[in-house]
Amino acid sequence: MKLATINDGSRDGQLAVVSRDLKTAHLADGIAPTMQAALDDWAFIAPQLNELSTLLNSGRSRRSFDFDPARCMAPLPRAYQWADGSAYVNHVELVRKARNAEMPESFWEDPLMYQGGSDDFIGPMDDIVLAHEEWGIDFEAEVAVITGDVPMGATADEAHQQIRLLMLVNDVSLRNLIPPELAKGFGFLQSKPASSFSPVAVTPDELGDAWKGGKVHLPLRSTWNGKLVGQPQAGVDMVFNFPQLIAHLCKTRNARAGSIVGSGTVSNKDASRGYSCIAEKRCLEMIADGVASTPFMLFGDTIKIEMLDAAGKSIFGAIDQAVKQAEAKRSR
Repeated sequence: MKLATINDGSRDGQLAVVSRDLKTAHLADGIAPTMQAALDDWAFIAPQLNELSTLLNSGRSRRSFDFDPARCMAPLPRAYQWADGSAYVNHVELVRKARNAEMPESFWEDPLMYQGGSDDFIGPMDDIVLAHEEWGIDFEAEVAVITGDVPMGATADEAHQQIRLLMLVNDVSLRNLIPPELAKGFGFLQSKPASSFSPVAVTPDELGDAWKGGKVHLPLRSTWNGKLVGQPQAGVDMVFNFPQLIAHLCKTRNARAGSIVGSGTVSNKDASRGYSCIAEKRCLEMIADGVASTPFMLFGDTIKIEMLDAAGKSIFGAIDQAVKQAEAKRSR
C-alpha cells in the first residue's frame, strides 16, 4: 500500500491512503490520524489501512478524492530519528580521491552514518529556502526506510523484519559549509538543512521483485533544471543493505517506531549512469581535469527526484522543488 500525509495546517498532518496509480486518495481518519500513530500500532493498524487500500485500488471507495502531491507534507513531517548512512561506498571513494586522500579499508566493512535533524522535514514540492548561494547548495537523491521498533543489538535479519515503509529523499547539503564543520570533529549541523521526502511512502510489497536483499533494484532519476543528470541503479554498488544499516544504528541503542534510515547518495561505479548529487560530478571533474567546473545550485534552480517501475510508472511520486532565497530579516 501507499501512504501519504496531507497538509491540514497542523504539525503532523492527516494520514491518507493513496492509490497505486497515485491518482486518488482516501483519508485514514477513521483508522489512524497520523503516520506516526499508524507506526506506533502497526500490527493492528496496517491491516485496516490495507483494506482501505484494496477498496481504493478497486474503485470502490466512497470518500476518495483526487491526489495532489502539492498538498503533501513529508510522509513523516517530523520523526523521532533521522539517521543517514553512506551505503554507496563508491561515492565516498570518489570524494576522497578528488582530494588525494586515501579511503580507509574499514569503510568497506563498517558503514558511515550521521544523525540529522528530524524535527522539521519539508514536503515534496516545498521550496528549498536558503539565505546564500555561496553556501554551495547541492541536492542528494537517496532512498530511505521507516522502521518499526528495533531493539538494541538486533541482527540484520531481525532489522529486516522491522522495515515498514520506503520513500525517496532529497538530503540537501551545503557543500561549502561542510569542510569547516567536519574539521571540528563533531559532525554535520549547519551544513545539513531540512531534508525533503517523496509524496508517498510505500510498503515493501509495492516494489514487487524490485525489493530483494534489502535493496531497491531500480534506477533513481535526478532531473536538474529540466535535464536528466542521473539515473544510477539503487540496487547496484550498495555495499550495505538497509537491514545492515539498521543493525549498525542499533548496535548500542534501540530504534523506535518512526525512525528513518537513509541509504546515502545513490552512486554507481559506472559513471555513464550519471550522478545523484553535484558534488560527485565535481569530484569526477577534479579527478579528470584537476578542477571542478560544474557549479552548485543557484536561486531559481529546480530539482526533481523520482523512481519509476519497470512499466515506467512513478512509484513514490516525485520530489519536485525549487531553490529560493530566504527573505532578509529586518533588524530591530
